[in-house]
Amino acid sequence: MMHEDHTANPDLRERWARTLRAVAGGAGPDPYPYADNLLARWSEPQRRYHTVDHLTAVLDHIDVLEEHADDAGLVRLAAWFHDAVYRPDRSENEERSAVLAERALAEAGLPDAQVAEVARLVRLTVTHDPAEDDANGEALCDADLAILAAPAPAYAAYTKAVREEYAFVPDEAFRDGRAGVLRQLLDLPRLFRTPHGRSHWESAARENLTAELDLLTP
Repeated sequence: MMHEDHTANPDLRERWARTLRAVAGGAGPDPYPYADNLLARWSEPQRRYHTVDHLTAVLDHIDVLEEHADDAGLVRLAAWFHDAVYRPDRSENEERSAVLAERALAEAGLPDAQVAEVARLVRLTVTHDPAEDDANGEALCDADLAILAAPAPAYAAYTKAVREEYAFVPDEAFRDGRAGVLRQLLDLPRLFRTPHGRSHWESAARENLTAELDLLTP
């Protein structure tokens, strides 16, 4: 993987190194070039919401949910890769991110089963619909969707950033598309699958989604 200098994110570089070493049992190549490559991807100029800040937030939420996961280390690796490939005008971002994870983690020496689990989790973020017995998937999806439960100012900043990522879409088309996404989310029996998500995030997220939908469809 190409090496980029992202020493401006020392905390994230160390979080990646700790996670990769823990999953790999301390073996494998130097973890930092992988961190730098991923941070370069998360710092691309087309991103407004899917940025290093979003990566950090998802990792922080996984820290909260780690006891729910079967393997929190693999969930953290999936978080690093889940939006590593991101072009707002393309629909295959999750698949390309999963393929990147497969290639990078195999190169880093992880066993096939662990590589496959990380890639599976990345692909799961297409639907955010893990199976009932998928504890890793529930932890990752809840962590990724936790922004929906943010306090009103942070939620407003999130919706503004999403709109900026889709600046190439005309206003009416964006409103229609975004409203459709919000209705799909609100129609789900549960947005969150972990006990923490259900008790701490579900109600606030539904209030935020409903308020945004009301703004989009006066």
